[in-house]
Amino acid sequence: MTRTETVLVGVDGSAPSLHALDWAAAYARRVGWPLHVVCTYSLPSFTAASLDGGYAALDDSAIQEGARAVLEEARARAEASGVRTTATVTTGDAAGVLVEMSREHALVVVGTRGRGGFTERLLGTVSSALPAHAHCPTVVVPYRGEGAGAGELPPVRPLRRIVVGVDGSPSAEIALRHAIRQAQAWEAELVAVAGVPVGAGAGLLAWLPASIDHEQVLADITEGLNVIIDRHEAENPGLSIKRIVLDGTGAELLTEFSSASDLIVVGSRGRGGFRGLLLGSTSQAVLHHSSCPVMVVTKKCDEEEPAQGD
Repeated sequence: MTRTETVLVGVDGSAPSLHALDWAAAYARRVGWPLHVVCTYSLPSFTAASLDGGYAALDDSAIQEGARAVLEEARARAEASGVRTTATVTTGDAAGVLVEMSREHALVVVGTRGRGGFTERLLGTVSSALPAHAHCPTVVVPYRGEGAGAGELPPVRPLRRIVVGVDGSPSAEIALRHAIRQAQAWEAELVAVAGVPVGAGAGLLAWLPASIDHEQVLADITEGLNVIIDRHEAENPGLSIKRIVLDGTGAELLTEFSSASDLIVVGSRGRGGFRGLLLGSTSQAVLHHSSCPVMVVTKKCDEEEPAQGD
């Protein structure tokens, strides 16, 4: 199945999903792509001891009507911003539906809300499961109510500063390529960040003997980052990428940078027996705690490039 240059966004009528819709519409308008809005609902079932069959299903007419109302509101909102928009109501698990539809689109966008504590860490089934399975890059847009009045949504900021995590891995290489595309499309500043936890007494490299020169470790990482970035700048005339190497884990640093950035781009690779099913620890942590939208790019995203046009 061929992907086309369209943006897919999932909505459910909530403030976080409408904020993600606004972000997706702004993105589509900037890059000149159409937008496809989808609202997914499922029919709850319950056990009924009085029924011989054991199960009864709710009539879906009222639920479907509500889903269509949500969809029409979302489509009207997107079209009012000047974006060519289509819309679909589907039944089924929202994450599963969006994963399947991601085969046909170049970008999928969803929203999430941070509520603190356990719920914030879990994110939500769609925004946590979708990035791991999607066939195209996924952007998770966090909802923060600050800066908006009663009944208003936060404004969508244009992408002026994009930060990408780089660690020399194949997944980070894919993320860097996608970050470059975003920076070029938005004429944004691009910052490549590499983190290495060399601080004494803590971090993944705390086991290094005291005789190891931690400054030299950072210098070596910097040299490696420069090799990667120099190559990409040579391949993209006119492109300038800022390089930053700091003491700390990639997740910690990217989360810190998110407060002063407009988009964080991370790659992801599965681990162990669940390879391909779960996101890596860095991408999970950044999704959980980022203050700005996060684009997650997996190996699947490069397996088939979007077709030109619509």
